[in-house]
Amino acid sequence: MRISARADYAVRAALQLAACQDDGPLKAEAIADAQEIPHKFLEGILNDMRRGGLVLSQRGGNGGYRLARPADLISIADVIRVVEGPLVSVRGVRPPELAYSGPAESLLPLWIALRANVRQILEGVSLADVAGADLPTPVTELAADPAAWTNP
Repeated sequence: MRISARADYAVRAALQLAACQDDGPLKAEAIADAQEIPHKFLEGILNDMRRGGLVLSQRGGNGGYRLARPADLISIADVIRVVEGPLVSVRGVRPPELAYSGPAESLLPLWIALRANVRQILEGVSLADVAGADLPTPVTELAADPAAWTNP
């Protein structure tokens, strides 16, 4: 699985909003500066997140962006889906829409299992979890395995 720059920036922007949600709206420039995200690129991401119902925007001198709902009710999966679409696809197609034959027939359940595991992790972690450095135990256990940190 590959996490695009767009998805990474979207999650980081959402985390910045989560960390500052009691401070009022944040300007895009402030988010971009805090997370070292190119400002113009971030504007497009924030617009997608607004259209996707994850953030609200407010115009004016005291304007900016804020989360549309509490950070504990927004999963990392929610953010990625809004800016990228499905979490797992094969050649741009969702796994249930695929069909294989012969020795490749068992690929479909493999892709489905991969999608289920990605969903389990990303849907089970909220913005509040990450912003508060309080990841769920299954995530911390997976990350604690030294093999998880190496590239084979």
